[in-house]
Amino acid sequence: MTGDEPFIAAVKPLVDAMGGEMLPPDEAGPEDVVLAWEGVDVVAVRLPQLADSLDHILAAMERRQGRPLADLDRKAKQELVRSLEARGAFAVRHGVETVAGALGVSRFTVYNYLNREKGS
Repeated sequence: MTGDEPFIAAVKPLVDAMGGEMLPPDEAGPEDVVLAWEGVDVVAVRLPQLADSLDHILAAMERRQGRPLADLDRKAKQELVRSLEARGAFAVRHGVETVAGALGVSRFTVYNYLNREKGS
């Protein structure tokens, strides 16, 4: 698997954004996704565990903000919690705790942000 193949170069940003790992198709395990191009297996993608995905999403959000998520104002944190809820972040075990830690707030505050959205 060489990084200069056009197909691999095309899918790499997506795999990276998901926190996945690319490997040769012959090293694919039963849970990996093998991608084919023009009938030939080109690359296998190992998807992250859900909890790892949440950490990866939070890190990407922090990079986009250009500062720690804990430094955001309350309104921005509420919007971030809504965005994460839409992406299913709170279906992950310990999702509320993970997000609360990243935002520098308590679990209770995250639940308040979630309940506020449901009440409006």
